[in-house]
Amino acid sequence: MNPIEKKKLKAQAHPLNPVVMIGQSGLTPAVLKEINLALDAHELIKVKIRAERDERSEIRDQICSETHAELIQSIGQVVVLFRKNPKK
Repeated sequence: MNPIEKKKLKAQAHPLNPVVMIGQSGLTPAVLKEINLALDAHELIKVKIRAERDERSEIRDQICSETHAELIQSIGQVVVLFRKNPKK
């Protein structure tokens, strides 16, 4: 994805609220399933990760690799993810 496309997606994501929140339990299979469902439905989502800084980056990378989503933006505890839905 080129920088121009990422910039457009960042602008689209700005007014969105986090769809999934990851808490004390961390990244569980149920949370991954919920993220996959949200990506299928919306393509562009925000995820809030309530963890320490080092742990947040690990969780973020794990989400991207397991859901095949592309990281658009990461600011503090909020991560913006995009995955094109071929059915749309």
